[in-house]
Amino acid sequence: MNATEIRLASRPHGVPTLENFEIADVEIPTPGEGQILVRNQVLSVDPYMRGRMSSAKSYAEPYEVGKVMHGGAVGEVVESTVDDFKPGDIVLHGLGWRSHAVVAAKHAVKVDPDAAPISAYLGVLGMTGLTAYAGLLEVAEFKEGDTVFVSGAAGAVGSVVGQLAKLKGAKRVIGSAGTDEKVKWLTDELGFDAAFNYKDAPVVEQLRAAAPEGIDVYFDNVGGDHLEAAIDSINLHGRMAICGMISVYNNTEPAAAPRNLASIIAKRFTMRGMLVGDHYALQPQFVKEVAPLVASGQLKYSETIVDGIRNAPQAFLDLLGGANTGKMLVRV
Repeated sequence: MNATEIRLASRPHGVPTLENFEIADVEIPTPGEGQILVRNQVLSVDPYMRGRMSSAKSYAEPYEVGKVMHGGAVGEVVESTVDDFKPGDIVLHGLGWRSHAVVAAKHAVKVDPDAAPISAYLGVLGMTGLTAYAGLLEVAEFKEGDTVFVSGAAGAVGSVVGQLAKLKGAKRVIGSAGTDEKVKWLTDELGFDAAFNYKDAPVVEQLRAAAPEGIDVYFDNVGGDHLEAAIDSINLHGRMAICGMISVYNNTEPAAAPRNLASIIAKRFTMRGMLVGDHYALQPQFVKEVAPLVASGQLKYSETIVDGIRNAPQAFLDLLGGANTGKMLVRV
């Protein structure tokens, strides 16, 4: 039996294509001292990975051409050289994009497959859930009674942001998404007060209609025209958490800045960029608070699962194209 790896074959210019990836079959690796061998079961594909495919300096190390890519994964320990991990343990780690990973034991975290489906530890109870929790509560300083607008609201992060805001007493939660099915999911299933398809009409007009009294918090996953619309609708002393800007990730030229940014002076709103890595101290509090909400069904989540590690590149391209509802995962 061989192991399979997905490598970066070349750096994309603009929108990535399958030619930018290489699939390689290799021998199953052997763990050394202080390491474990994990057979990956579920891999995460995330929008931030697009930035790592470029050589530009960013907050995360670029992937190396010719080398295996990496990202979140959950799998089963099959071989261990340390006492803390035994074969059969289920662990979360950062060496996805391969079927088998040799992981330093100090970089693996045991998860309980009985407490939640293992895929949840990559999404709603993992990095994306923590991003939503920290971004809304710590970065955007959400307060009960706020009106909240979430862009990319049907994605893994946005869908949790909107629900958390509702559970914590938001006056009104509004989401944008790219299909009518996603819009319906947000309002009918997740309890958003309003949602709209950003392809139907200018975002600025749709947001004004959905939030006639303006918004107090904007959680940004999209950038571009959504950010401009949020600036238009934000109230005095509003707060924005800038988590992602998927609308500009494939641009080959810099996007024009929001054309109405000057209104930050009159409205005195706050914009803060966020990276989840700054907020890992919140992880225990987050899991303690959110895991019961997930278990009880009060906080719903959706996953789009693609089968087969060889389909991981296509799953990633589909993610960038908005084909997912909730968290995009690959089942190895």
